[in-house]
Amino acid sequence: MIYRLLLAAGAGLLGAAAFPKVGIWPLAFLSVAGLSIAVSGQRARSGALLGLVYGVGLFGPMLHWTATYVGSAPWLLLVFSQTWFLALLGAALPVVQRRRFGAVLTAALWVAQEALRGRVPFGGFPWGRWAFSQAQSPLKWFAALGGAPLVTFAVALIGALLAAAVLGDRGTVGNASLARRGGQLVTAVLVVLVGGSLAYPLRPPEQPGRSVTVAAVQGNVPDRGLEFNARRRQVLDNHVGQTLKLAADVKAGRLPQPALVLWPENASDIDPTTNADAAAVIQRAVDAVGVPILVGALIDGPGPTSVTNAGIVWMPSDSAAPGPGQRYVKRHPVPYGEYIPLRSVARAVNDKVDLVSRDMVAGSGNGLLTQTPFPVGDVICFEIAYDSLVTSSVRAGAQLLVVQTNNATFGHSAETYQQLAMSQLRAVEHARTVVQVATSGKSAIIEADGQLVAQSGPLFTADVLVRTVPLSASTTLATRTGAAAEWTMVALGLLGLLIGGWLNRRQARSTRSADPSGGRTSGRRIRGTRGTKRNGDQPPARAGRQERGSGDRGREQVGSRTGGPTSDPGDHPHL
Repeated sequence: MIYRLLLAAGAGLLGAAAFPKVGIWPLAFLSVAGLSIAVSGQRARSGALLGLVYGVGLFGPMLHWTATYVGSAPWLLLVFSQTWFLALLGAALPVVQRRRFGAVLTAALWVAQEALRGRVPFGGFPWGRWAFSQAQSPLKWFAALGGAPLVTFAVALIGALLAAAVLGDRGTVGNASLARRGGQLVTAVLVVLVGGSLAYPLRPPEQPGRSVTVAAVQGNVPDRGLEFNARRRQVLDNHVGQTLKLAADVKAGRLPQPALVLWPENASDIDPTTNADAAAVIQRAVDAVGVPILVGALIDGPGPTSVTNAGIVWMPSDSAAPGPGQRYVKRHPVPYGEYIPLRSVARAVNDKVDLVSRDMVAGSGNGLLTQTPFPVGDVICFEIAYDSLVTSSVRAGAQLLVVQTNNATFGHSAETYQQLAMSQLRAVEHARTVVQVATSGKSAIIEADGQLVAQSGPLFTADVLVRTVPLSASTTLATRTGAAAEWTMVALGLLGLLIGGWLNRRQARSTRSADPSGGRTSGRRIRGTRGTKRNGDQPPARAGRQERGSGDRGREQVGSRTGGPTSDPGDHPHL
């Protein structure tokens, strides 16, 4: 068992390295294969333990950024909460692996695990889905057909096929076994090739006249970590200052005139709807550049203990409706990051929970902004990880997607790069340009094929990205069908698990009927024949049966016909 535990832990570590910053995407295949090999032939309890160990290896390094400024307790709790989903998977995989189409069912169960983990508890935490490790992989094109779940399915299918090729099939030997293993390896390669071949038919075509210039302003923060919020005015002034520089460069002809300027989440943590001074400096920046700015701001209320995280369309003074206009309110605040469930319990674990002094209130709607010069779909920070939030904006008519984010609280960790990979995958999934704009990095402009066409420099530096990008009103199959592909794969995995469990139980009953002793009584018979004369070359148990009287044989025959045991029930194994 120790070797299986080591294999499970190592496979988890390989999986973590498939995600940014390391970002070696083929390691995802080896990680899935490693877990499949580790749990092969195990009972549910052993499989769950192996899955738990695997989950620690996977999520421990991947989510270490949560400990950047708040200590190890929140990180360990988050890792612990996620590993139990892998324990369930580890218990389920052995049931389907050896069945017909076992690799397909394995991949479907991986999708089911991610579907559950992305929804519970408190709305789920979909970070670390295999799809988000494939932003640079040919498999990313599956996202345009079935979203992130289909990419995860492809990753897990390849890993399961590799594991099957290593384990072999107990029913085949010799050349047949080699041929079967070779076929599994060839199929795994074909999945990658098919993914790459989808680039040609799925790559969005050029649409003349359907382009627009946008600017993303990364103003930077005065302090890294949690304390930057104490200097809220400085953060606002940084973004105003960078926008004024942008306006000067446009006026001098050094940069093209943007149609829309984008500020990140928390660009103004002073409520500009109630603070006249904050509103005045924002209006100054808007009037200088002469176009609307999407301002990331915190808005007080409702009530003294609540706050709202919003993107506000701020219009120029010469427009029909100057000042703050349409707003998007973050629909999925982060539990224990933006609001504290069970605050008294959480405080007993880590007193830093009270740094979140006001609970963030969730918004509603589809995320579509129409007061902008063209329809924009807005999501804020971690919302990019949730399929339904992004899909709803595109279905409502968004022609460009914006991710407003603040990653200053995670320092120089991998978090911002992992988030950027999600934005890249969303671009392919919905055939949309995606602009990720951050307070301190990483800001980027991503075209609909997932490629970065502009990105900010080192973290914790100010920057402005200006780019002419295509707009799109077309929709991919993934956009049109939403979660249909995911639920189909979940149903396939659960159905395979139920049928596999039923077949395993039936096979166990059949084995016990054929050998009522379960192999234990026959072992005593073998020992009982030592020193006695055997009939020719017959096995000891067989000779022992011939030495018994006809009455014993009759009872054996009756037991065989009825399926009932003839020996002591205590001799039978418990399943």
